[in-house]
Amino acid sequence: MRGPGKWWRGKSTPAKVETYTRWSFHFIAIVGVVTAALPVIGAAGHRLGGWLLLMVCAHTAICSLTVSRTVDWACGRRAQPVRLLWTLGAVTVAVAVTALAVTEHGPNSADTVANGAFGVVLTFGSGIIALGVRSRRRVYAVVSGFAAGAGLLAFLMGQPALAALVRALTVLFGGAFIGSTAVFSVWLLRAVYELDEARETRTRLAIAEERLRFGRDLHDVLGRNLAVIALKSELAVQLARRERPEAVEQMIEVQRIAQESQREVRDVVRGYREADLEVELAGAQGVLTAAGIRCEVTGEAAGLPAEVQSALAWVVREATTNVLRHGDAGRCAVGVRVTEGRVVLTVENDGAAGAPDGGGGSGLAGLRERLAAVDGTLEAGRVGAGAFRVVAEVPLTAGVREVTV
Repeated sequence: MRGPGKWWRGKSTPAKVETYTRWSFHFIAIVGVVTAALPVIGAAGHRLGGWLLLMVCAHTAICSLTVSRTVDWACGRRAQPVRLLWTLGAVTVAVAVTALAVTEHGPNSADTVANGAFGVVLTFGSGIIALGVRSRRRVYAVVSGFAAGAGLLAFLMGQPALAALVRALTVLFGGAFIGSTAVFSVWLLRAVYELDEARETRTRLAIAEERLRFGRDLHDVLGRNLAVIALKSELAVQLARRERPEAVEQMIEVQRIAQESQREVRDVVRGYREADLEVELAGAQGVLTAAGIRCEVTGEAAGLPAEVQSALAWVVREATTNVLRHGDAGRCAVGVRVTEGRVVLTVENDGAAGAPDGGGGSGLAGLRERLAAVDGTLEAGRVGAGAFRVVAEVPLTAGVREVTV
């Protein structure tokens, strides 16, 4: 069974912002019940206060439903809930009229709390309606309209002009505060999702660019050699048909070019696979910091053999990718140390909720194969509460096994 902590850590950053936005406005709606209706029961009596409490609870339920639908709309998952927004507006007006009626015709002890219910319902209702409006002008129009309606309604029901003006200003400032909070929350939520999409797009573009670079390198290496092989093979066929001895020389030349092409392809792949540990450490720190993850790098890679640096650099690259893709880390620590003739690389982060298990994933399997080529080992798995650690060890004097293409 997943606890609240794992449930929260298992969410991505955009999902966390969305959850926080939803429950913030749900909480605002619940505050309306506590501050607007509950005090009325004691002041206006159980019958009159109970009806008002029931209406405010219905208003709160519609507010919560409106929040859910409008956040989905802001995230692009559904159409704008226009009918629900109109329904919330109508219910808000009905509850406000009822609260004002309690003020005018109820017992004197209910005046203060009913006035409070009147202002709270209109303020929260207009603010939550603003959550489902696209432009700022419409937000201003909604809040101003509710404020003007509150003042006009109070004046028509017999209240002094000054009291009606105070009610209008109260609703105006309160609704403007909640409405501006709604506009900012929707903007922030959209921005977070757009940034997350941009990061994924940047990753895909980087991968595509690397594939294109690798393809160009192979084309440059093999293009000319394959053309020469094709021409010399065709010439050897013609010479062989004429029973000319030069056909053997041409085929020997074809064999030489083919072996040279194989060697050049291996050089290209080896250069593609090799990586510099110092460069990867600096790159990992820069990428993680840009993603909002605190990254601390300790130790130095200078002086380590090239084969060891290449193998460990791939560990840093793959571990950094896992931190960005699979977890939701806030901190990452990378350490390099030499002990007892072995180089130990440790990458630990606190975002283990979405990370793969130590034995799973093609990336970790590929790292184990690379480290095995230099007699190294790799351990990966969860440690402690919500942490994920990758430990790679490579001997300083290990020989590199030949890898064929």
